[in-house]
Amino acid sequence: MKENKYDDPRFFEQYSQMTRSRQGLQGAGEWRELQKLLPDFSGKRVLDLGCGYGWHCKYAADQGASAVLGTDISHRMLEKARQINAAPQIEYRCAAMEDLDFPPASFDAVISSLAFHYVRDFPPLVEKIAGWLRPGGDFVFSVEHPVFTAAGSQDWQYDDQGNILHFPVDNYYYEGRRTAIFLGEPVTKYHRTLTTYLDTLLQSGFSIRRVVEPQPPADMMDLPGMKDEMRRPMMLLVAAQRL
Repeated sequence: MKENKYDDPRFFEQYSQMTRSRQGLQGAGEWRELQKLLPDFSGKRVLDLGCGYGWHCKYAADQGASAVLGTDISHRMLEKARQINAAPQIEYRCAAMEDLDFPPASFDAVISSLAFHYVRDFPPLVEKIAGWLRPGGDFVFSVEHPVFTAAGSQDWQYDDQGNILHFPVDNYYYEGRRTAIFLGEPVTKYHRTLTTYLDTLLQSGFSIRRVVEPQPPADMMDLPGMKDEMRRPMMLLVAAQRL
C-alpha cells in the first residue's frame, strides 16, 4: 500500500500552513532556480507527477501549454488544486504515479516537484516516463537532496543548549526506506544516491541538461532558519531531455 499521508486531516492542515502552501511558487525557496530549468511550455502537452496544489500546472497553463495533466495520490491535494489552480486546459487526476499508464509519446514535457523521494522504485518509473515523452521532450524535477535524505532523521544535531552542531549524513550508500519527521509526523521517504538519480536518467535514454543544488534566495535569508540552509543542500534540481 502506497503511503498517502496528505489525506490525513491533521497532517494536511499542517501542510496548508507552510509558506509554499500559502504563497505558492513565490513562497518556495527553490522556485527561482527551478523556473530557469523549465522548458518553453507554449503549445506543449504537460504531465505533472505529484502535482499537489497544482501551482506548477497553473504555471504551465499560464505559459501557453495546450494541455496539462496533474496527478497526485491525495484527494485533498487535488480538491485544493481544483479550487485555486484551475484552468480550461488543466485536468487533475487522483492516482499514484507508479500506477499511471499512457500511450507512447503522450507528452512533450514531464515535471515533478518534491515527489520522487516518496517513490520506492525510481528506475522503473523513469523508464515509463521515457516512454510517455516524445523524442526531444523535457523532463524536469526536484527532489530532496541525497545528503538530506541519507541519515533519515532529516534533523540537525544539537548541543546541550539546543544550538545546531551539524547535519548528519550516514548510511549514504544504503538506499531505501527512511522514516523522517515532517510537520511533526512520521513520514516514509526513500533515500537514493546522486548516482542513482543521474545514472538512471542516462541509462533510460535521457541526456542531462542541468543539475542544480539551489541555495536560499538572498531576500529569504531573514526567514527563521533560512541562514542554516546554507550549511547543507536540501534539494536537487535536474533538467533532462529524451533522446
